[in-house]
Amino acid sequence: MKAPVIIAHSCYRAPGGEEAVVDSECQLLRFKGHTVVEYRTYNSALVSLGMVGLARTVLWNSRSYDELGRLIEATRPALVHFHNTFPSMSPSVYYVARRFGIPVVQTVHNFRLLCVNANLFREGRVCEDCVGKVPWRGAMRGCYRGSRASSVVVASMLTLHRVLRTWRDAVEVYIALSEFSRQKLIMGGLPADKVVVKPNCVSSDPGFGGQPMGYALFVGRLSAEKGIGALVVAWQKLCGRVPLKVVGDGPDRDVIEDATRRLPNVEWLGPRTRSEVVALMKEANFLVVPSGAYENFPVTIAEAFSVGLPVIASGHGSLCEVVEDLRTGLHFRPGDPEHLADRVEWAWEHPAELAEMRREARAEYETKYTAARNYQMLMEIYQRAGCRGDFCAAN
Repeated sequence: MKAPVIIAHSCYRAPGGEEAVVDSECQLLRFKGHTVVEYRTYNSALVSLGMVGLARTVLWNSRSYDELGRLIEATRPALVHFHNTFPSMSPSVYYVARRFGIPVVQTVHNFRLLCVNANLFREGRVCEDCVGKVPWRGAMRGCYRGSRASSVVVASMLTLHRVLRTWRDAVEVYIALSEFSRQKLIMGGLPADKVVVKPNCVSSDPGFGGQPMGYALFVGRLSAEKGIGALVVAWQKLCGRVPLKVVGDGPDRDVIEDATRRLPNVEWLGPRTRSEVVALMKEANFLVVPSGAYENFPVTIAEAFSVGLPVIASGHGSLCEVVEDLRTGLHFRPGDPEHLADRVEWAWEHPAELAEMRREARAEYETKYTAARNYQMLMEIYQRAGCRGDFCAAN
């Protein structure tokens, strides 16, 4: 019997795209005949901790160290693959894997290793002030949840483990979701030879979409870094000419609720299941991704391409890399609602060009974002990390 892989993830209080990716990769590995052992902690459990308890947990969580150690002893895995360790696991978990001689792979879903708030975004704009530096600015500005005390804790964790060489020595391979993200991680101090690119995928092929039903679609967290403000202003300029359906929830839900009252043809659908989102994508004319912050690789784009849905995206960060302008979608100037409205109007008024983009988007999915391609890349990464036994043997 092949040795299992441990998939480890610190779950956010508000589940989102990362949880979907973790679930998808666990499902894919099991479908391919591998034994997957999951180790999950929950950030919601930290709410009751005081600042001292929170600091101890974030810097070095002894409980996670012990729990994962017992799990490794019981299962003898070929490899441990971490997705998120912040804040409820802490970097201590890398060291317990190292103690047992188990290779470590870390998927980097955000910019936490470079930035106190993990988004490289502050006060409505991209911010790279702490990239490759001691993040004292992020601490003093209260970049983590608007709290200077909590930000000092996060900055201390990043600095301590940089001094201990945790980021350089305790992980065999980092998975970046795009080449843009890979380059940022290298700028931030990670060894270039340890950072590889593997994008997100769609675990099961939903099939090419049907005839567009006449609406634009937004899917994601309703927050400033996702460009909600620019989205609303753009639709205000469109004066109801293009219907918009909004899926998701978040701290800026009041902005969307207000837009649905003021603007014609704007509909907020709230949170929806993945299957409901895919159904909406199959009938949409295009997806809008107006992020003000850099993105790593939104799984919604892979899902959109899988049904042949073009994407209108902010023209910066990995979005420029993932969405090819005038082929699989359109770019607009980040944070410029007038340019976004112009791009939306152009797409709305050029159905023949949009139909060709639909075909190209589906071709992009078939080439890059299928489960089969993703599995092949994942096995190559596990081999590179030095996974034990015959875990990566063909199934």
